[in-house]
Formats: sequence, C-alpha cells, structure tokens
Amino acid sequence: MNRVVTDISKVNIEAWNEFIQVHPNGHFFQSPEAFNFFTSVINYEPILFVCVNDKKEILGVLLCAIQKEHTGIAGKFSSRSICWGGPLIKDNDASVADLLLKEYEKTIDGKAIYTQVRNMFDCSSVASVFEHYDFEYLEHLNYIVPTLNREATMKNISESKVRQIKKSLKAGASIIEADTLEQVESFYQLLKLLYKERVKKPLPDKSFFIKFFEQCCKQGIGKYLLIKFEEKIIGGIMCPITPNKAIYEWYVAGDDVQYKQLYPSILATYAAIDYGLQHGLQHFDFMGAGKPEQDYGVREFKSKFGGELKNFGRFEKVHNKSLMAIGKLGMKLIKYIK
Repeated sequence: MNRVVTDISKVNIEAWNEFIQVHPNGHFFQSPEAFNFFTSVINYEPILFVCVNDKKEILGVLLCAIQKEHTGIAGKFSSRSICWGGPLIKDNDASVADLLLKEYEKTIDGKAIYTQVRNMFDCSSVASVFEHYDFEYLEHLNYIVPTLNREATMKNISESKVRQIKKSLKAGASIIEADTLEQVESFYQLLKLLYKERVKKPLPDKSFFIKFFEQCCKQGIGKYLLIKFEEKIIGGIMCPITPNKAIYEWYVAGDDVQYKQLYPSILATYAAIDYGLQHGLQHFDFMGAGKPEQDYGVREFKSKFGGELKNFGRFEKVHNKSLMAIGKLGMKLIKYIK
C-alpha cells in the first residue's frame, strides 16, 4: 500500500535524488538541496511530502516553502505556501497526487493564508485532483529558451538584443561568476533598490542570498552570474541549476540608469542563457511572464530572448479569506508608502 512520509529523517535521500534525476520534469525546486536551503533561511519553512510504496520506492514528491515577511503575529498576515514545479509524480499517477494533496491539506491548516503551486511543466494530468481539493486553476505564462544549440538559440534572440549584448561586452562589461560574499552583497544591494523603487514587492532577507551562495553555489546547483564594469558589480542574475537539465532565473537586477549604455539587465539575462549553452543544459527558464490578460512590460522584455511561450498556469487555494483580504490591503499600503 502506498503511503506518504513527511519526516525528512525517514526519507531515503539517495533515492530522492535519483527520483529527481530520472523524472522527465525533475528539477532543483523539488530536491533535497532545495529543502536544505529553505530550512536555512529566515522566514522560510519547508514542508515535505514523499509518497512511497511497500518497497520504499519513491512515487511522488511535493515540496513547498511557507514564507512570511515578518515574525510573530504580523507574520500571519503574510504567510503563504509556495510550491515551484510540484508535485512530481511517477507516470502521472493521479492516485499518488491524491495521496500527496490529502496529506498536504492536513498539514497546511493554520500555517498559511493561501497556497500557490507554480507549474513548471504541463500538469493537466493531475488538474482534476487539484480541483477535487478546491484549488483554482489560473493561467500564467512563461518563456523557456532552448540551450542545446548555440546557433539556433542566438538566431532566435532579437537583433536589437544581440546588438546591445555585443555593445556592452565591447565597451568593457564582463560576465563573471560570483566567488566572494562581497560580490553577492553588491548584487543584493542592486536587487534591494530595484524592489524598493520599481517592483514594490517584498524581497527576501539578505541571508536568503548569502545562504544560496554558501550552499547551492558551492554544491554546483546554483550560480550568481554577475555583470562587472571597472571593478564594480552593475548587474547580475541568481540562478538555481538542475544538472544536465536547466538553469533558472530566480532574481535578476541591473543598474540600468547609471549604466544605461551597458545594458546590465540584458547582459545578465544573456549570461544565464550563455551558461546553459556552454554547459550542455537543455533550457533556460524565465520562471514566469505574467498573466495573459494583463499587460506586463517584463513579458515584452523576456520575449526578445527567443524563448518558447508556455502557459502551464498555476493552482491556487485560499485557506483563510479574512486574513487574505487584510494581507492584500497591507500590501497595497506598503506600495503606497514606498
């Protein structure tokens, strides 16, 4: 009989890693390394569900991270559970998905205002299971750039972006891999300014970015690809990596005001694509391009890099409508104040 394990100490980590590698859609965000990363950072709490059979073979994995912007009572108004690209199910077995979600429902009660499952591949085979547990399907776009053939990839990037990339490199900007905490902190300062002035959304604590460097980058499952000009970091991109499969844009920023003619944000995005090409990865994942019915300037930017437009959507469920309404109001006030 199949059962769900929620205690990581009772999970065979080697088998889990193998499951991620052999699953056609296996990736970093559902891996043991992701669990360890989320465990180590402030205001994040990973919750894990692993379905195994009588032979202790892994049939499915669901890893989520409960996020809060604050501790204590204030944290209740920002608590949400985010799942990137899960659950991963062997052979798209709906019964396994049902077991995982049934256990998830028991665990999440009182822990999060809402849950958002951000699909990273076609999840239509388990959509009915999510619907059974009152999740709503929401359309959400993404761009995925193939990185197995340099000539084909570069041909699909818009001519204007190729010119800007060449101009930036010719003017002295360079792409480097972060190898010091000081470089990571310089990138974080760029992100912090971007989120304060333009994005107007919460940004994880600096420790989030430091831990990613200390853990994921050191293990070869993450990279900070930074844009350097005259000994200064002027842009960069934070990228989780699934070995032999993909590289992802998690956070990206560039000082496009002071260094407008160097196009740091464009070069940072290209840096991740180029990394994928150099290291034989299958694709670069932009990790989202907005809702199809809404104008989204960032989507227009991403579209210029030759990716394939996908609409894998998201599954979302509100667990506490009252706190959700208060939380949304609080976010609006924060945007107004900032």
